[in-house]
Amino acid sequence: MSFIEQLANRRSIYALGKDVELSECEISELIQKAIQLSPSAFNSQSSRAVILFDEFHTQFWNIIYKALEKLVPEDKIISTLKRMNSFSAGKGTVLFYEDQKVIRDLEEKYALYSENFKTWSEHSTAMAQLAVWTALSERKIGASLQHYNPIADEEIAKAFDVPKHWKLCSQLVFGSIENPPTEKTITVDNTRFKVML
Repeated sequence: MSFIEQLANRRSIYALGKDVELSECEISELIQKAIQLSPSAFNSQSSRAVILFDEFHTQFWNIIYKALEKLVPEDKIISTLKRMNSFSAGKGTVLFYEDQKVIRDLEEKYALYSENFKTWSEHSTAMAQLAVWTALSERKIGASLQHYNPIADEEIAKAFDVPKHWKLCSQLVFGSIENPPTEKTITVDNTRFKVML
């Protein structure tokens, strides 16, 4: 399968289950390898990940739900609980972080570019997220990218012993594909692309 075909097959899958063919060890190795091979500015390798399975995966989504209970209007709490339960039904979650110590060190070492390293760090984590998501998809594991930070970042760091200089960027929940995704519409027009020939 070509890389473009792999990108086309990578979709947001919301109906997830635990029935995946790969072992937790194999999934963990796949995720780590995808992050290791992802590019980063100045080869900073600032991306970090916490990979949660089983009770740790469930614990994470319980923490998020408890944080949302304090923020979500009462008439929306049932739909919020359903969403959290759909995530908990998956096999696991990858918490994507960026190491702020690495970024600060680069800002000091390369003062001329210092104002860019935070932006370049965002590029690094985005590429790592896409690499992991596509690698999982290629192995028939569904996923969806979530952004429930910073509502419970401190509690999450405490629960999973995350270093204080790691900044949470996103969460990729994954598992077996229980329902196919809806059809994706792609905007292709001259507002997105400009080709100079």
